[in-house]
Amino acid sequence: MASTQSRRNDPERRQRIIDACLDVIAERGVAGTSHRVVAARAGVPLGSMTYYFDGMDDLLHQAFGQFVQRSIDVFAARMADVSSTEAACEAVARHIEGDLLITPHDFTINLEFYTIAARDGSFRDLSERWMAASRAELERFFDAETAQLLDALVEGLTLHRAFGVASSPAAIRTAIHRITGR
Repeated sequence: MASTQSRRNDPERRQRIIDACLDVIAERGVAGTSHRVVAARAGVPLGSMTYYFDGMDDLLHQAFGQFVQRSIDVFAARMADVSSTEAACEAVARHIEGDLLITPHDFTINLEFYTIAARDGSFRDLSERWMAASRAELERFFDAETAQLLDALVEGLTLHRAFGVASSPAAIRTAIHRITGR
């Protein structure tokens, strides 16, 4: 009865665990992420891990799923008030310049996500959801092939920027205009 009462008094526990998992991934990578480390970071009993998650893969999937959804939401917010193709080009440029990988924390999570999705097909649903959402936003203004190319440009330039090879604002806009034919 006491453990049930504790769960009722801690409605944010599951979310704290997911947040802690993302923090641990950012610090130690997926390889250094364990139930014990995440539970300690979240300040929850180790037994909470199996109460809320069906193993480590489930916890990682839900944590990366939250990261992916947050990234989808950031791009959707950037594109929400866009009403022309020229404005869409500018929104994509600003997205590359400022919305993505703002912190080393997010950069590391993103790289860890790419790695796990490349190695484990059970995480590809998340990458497919992310790419589909990005392309859907872009397809409001561009044909499907152009949207796919723009999505790839966003990913590539973001990785370049994260590794210290940032393109100038003018170069970003030139690349976008070349892809879109504008």
